[in-house]
Amino acid sequence: MLNRFFLLITALLSANILYAQNGTIKGTITTSDGKPAAYVTIRVQNARWGDISNEQGEYTIKNVKAGTWTVIVTNLVSTAEEKQVTVVAGQTSKVDFELKENAAQLQEVTISSRNVNKEDKFTAKMPLENLENPQVYNTVSADLMKQQVISNYDDAFRNVPGITRTWESTGRANDGGAYFALRGFDAQPILINGLPGITSGNLDPSNIEEIQVIKGPSGTLFGGSVYSYGGMINTITKKPYYTFGGEVAYNTGSWDLHRVTIDVNTPLSKKKKIALRLNSAFHSENTFQDAGFKKSFFVAPSLAYEVNDRLSFSVMAEILEEKRAVPPVFFNSDRAAPLDFKTLGELNLNNNLSFTSNDLTIKNPRFNLQAQMLYKLSSSWTSQTVVSAGRVKTDGIYTYIWDVTPGDKWFNQNFQYQHQRTRSLDIQQNFNGDFKIGKLRNRLLAGLDYYHRQVVENSSGSGYGRNITPQGEIGYFDPETGDPQAPVYLTMASVKSFLAPLDSSRSDLSNSYYSAYFSDVLNITSALMAMVSVRADYFDSKGQKGDPSDDYDQFTVSPKFGIVYQPIPNKLSLFANYMNAFINVAPRQISDVDGSNARVKSFKPEHANQFEYGVKAVLLDGKLAGTLSLYNIKVTDRVMPDPANPLYDYLQGGKVRSTGLEFDVNAAPVHGLNIIAGYSYNHIRNLAGYQNDFYGQPGRNPGGQGPQHLANLWVTYKFSTGILKNFGIGAGGNYAGDYKVIDNSATGVFILPSYTLLNSSVFYNARKFRVSFAVNNITDKVYYTGYWSVNPQKPRNFAASVAYKF
Repeated sequence: MLNRFFLLITALLSANILYAQNGTIKGTITTSDGKPAAYVTIRVQNARWGDISNEQGEYTIKNVKAGTWTVIVTNLVSTAEEKQVTVVAGQTSKVDFELKENAAQLQEVTISSRNVNKEDKFTAKMPLENLENPQVYNTVSADLMKQQVISNYDDAFRNVPGITRTWESTGRANDGGAYFALRGFDAQPILINGLPGITSGNLDPSNIEEIQVIKGPSGTLFGGSVYSYGGMINTITKKPYYTFGGEVAYNTGSWDLHRVTIDVNTPLSKKKKIALRLNSAFHSENTFQDAGFKKSFFVAPSLAYEVNDRLSFSVMAEILEEKRAVPPVFFNSDRAAPLDFKTLGELNLNNNLSFTSNDLTIKNPRFNLQAQMLYKLSSSWTSQTVVSAGRVKTDGIYTYIWDVTPGDKWFNQNFQYQHQRTRSLDIQQNFNGDFKIGKLRNRLLAGLDYYHRQVVENSSGSGYGRNITPQGEIGYFDPETGDPQAPVYLTMASVKSFLAPLDSSRSDLSNSYYSAYFSDVLNITSALMAMVSVRADYFDSKGQKGDPSDDYDQFTVSPKFGIVYQPIPNKLSLFANYMNAFINVAPRQISDVDGSNARVKSFKPEHANQFEYGVKAVLLDGKLAGTLSLYNIKVTDRVMPDPANPLYDYLQGGKVRSTGLEFDVNAAPVHGLNIIAGYSYNHIRNLAGYQNDFYGQPGRNPGGQGPQHLANLWVTYKFSTGILKNFGIGAGGNYAGDYKVIDNSATGVFILPSYTLLNSSVFYNARKFRVSFAVNNITDKVYYTGYWSVNPQKPRNFAASVAYKF
């Protein structure tokens, strides 16, 4: 299949189809108070040409035939505005618009689909409209999150098809952020503005402009430092603008939620060349269980400086101080013996119990700094230099529960005091070009990437502190021998005393990668485009500091190809892609079957390859938009025990296949009404692996894949006239099908049952203030998520918000 794909692209690239030289219309759209009007539709009357304004209010309509045309600006607030323009072949005509509405009125239009075909610069690392991009991605805007009164980062993903959370943030070292299932594979929020970010706790939504879920293996442009087989989560932060404005808000809700946020933006120069924006949040919240809380303080200053028309700088910092008492993950299997409880009814877990206390806390302070320099080399070329530095810390008690001794009613609770610090540095130099070779338009990216990561750990040992039952009984005895042992109470002093004699874990590990990548989008005709991308990646691990034997390096090449055909330009797009991602694999200590001849064995990187086909549409002047895609992902070269020597040797024979379908639609059929809906189906199986491997058994699910069926719906109506003007209502929900959290012939199968959640909101959104109220899980549904675990989720809850805008 790959060879056929190459032949297809080669044939397209060699096609000698030229189109006549036309002109360009460009300009800026502003609101009545002088602010940029983003995501507004611009079209040429009685023609197929059009665009959507970007975040700066800028638009560009290319390949317009010479002549006199009427340009129309439409938005969902008021009637259309139009101007006449004369287009000359080979020249650019400038037409600016000023809307009658102010920025607040435009921003608060309750439709996230008005930007369905907006230009995006992150998923392809170059400016591409959605219909031009052969990759699938979905977005959640800050406006939609406010409408739904969302104050938890994870809750935003209920608006995205094909993704579901498998467990909440634990705060533990290395991977303490929340886990999501995306196309059957793990995903975590690891990109900030398209750059690698690190977190061991939660992300605060106060500095978020948009969340992107980028679908499919994405190693070609984003590297192998982060796992991306099913896709990636990219958080786009708020940017400064050149007028004064902002918002102060207070949220309250169930379980003693109190949240205060502030967003202030101000220009620092009369010529509108320097601007400062500050976002900050204080958050305090308990849980629905008998213990557990979160307190955090977040501040994010950002500065933009436009030196001149060619050179600009931007700097952004995020500082988070977070302290929590985190309920342990409940693993109901030892991954080897037959399950003692094969259904939720048999397990009979008391959802009100947290199995922790508010004295057992963990802290996850985080610091992230990003700086960017943009320089316009010419009318066709731009240089982007970016630096991202991060630091995150895990400091506190991590605890989990699992069935260490099958055959009885008891589960063991494990404790560890974790103290780990991670530092990262990423430097990228990108060149973006938009030029023609002959009559063929090229949009080209060439980049270099250096990434370094250091992990320093000084944690305690880990030990079994007590035994519990799912109903809350407590026993103090050795789980293997049954001998009595000293009680370990849920206090910091008691747990520290228990852990003190255990061996500690100390290490200082570092690694780096050096990469070069190239991507070109070629317009073969005005309707037919092809994308060719490749990454060369050299990974260098220094391993444990002071240990020269713990050192290895790997080299890999990651390709990406795509093709887009628009039978109806700017309205309908047929696309196909081949995408790749990879993970560097560390060497392992092996020996012969009898344990002799100890040696180190090296491996090549593990790879995932995807083929995907689909259609994207933006119809009825943006009132109806959607995507339908089919994908097939195959992972190869997974390391697994050698069946001939499973105790002492490994080989790269593991294979996994994930296939599925995704569908999403954004619609605004009538004025004030907006519909967001999606559905996904995923089927994932191990194709090859070690028979006795819990996760890798052939023919079984690999674990953490999420439910096969997912659906989401959100409908909003905002009144624009009459006595109910500025009032709005919203309703919707989510469906998740049955989910095999354990699927193994030795242990048996454990299924989390399907569930349907219903949510609603009402709001009043005026020019100067906003009042919102939401109820989630209206029917008080009892439901669970998990990995190979059982994690109870929130019962019925409410949230309210009041905001003053200035």
